[in-house]
Amino acid sequence: MKSIVLATAIAVTALAAATPADAKGCIKGAVVGGVAGHYAGHHGMLGAAAGCLYGRHRAKEHAREQQAPPPRQEKL
Repeated sequence: MKSIVLATAIAVTALAAATPADAKGCIKGAVVGGVAGHYAGHHGMLGAAAGCLYGRHRAKEHAREQQAPPPRQEKL
């Protein structure tokens, strides 16, 4: 019972912290994490919360890479 409450608290916290602009990657990560968590011991909510956080991290990383200018090559 404690794990359900903990997973719900984590999911609610993750959803409350997410704004619409930051939701990129969250849905896909939550679906994959929820399915994996369900099959790994009936922890779908915990898996979904972790997947959402990981998906957001990867989306931010990808956006940062897209914004960074290409490295300068020095002429010899």
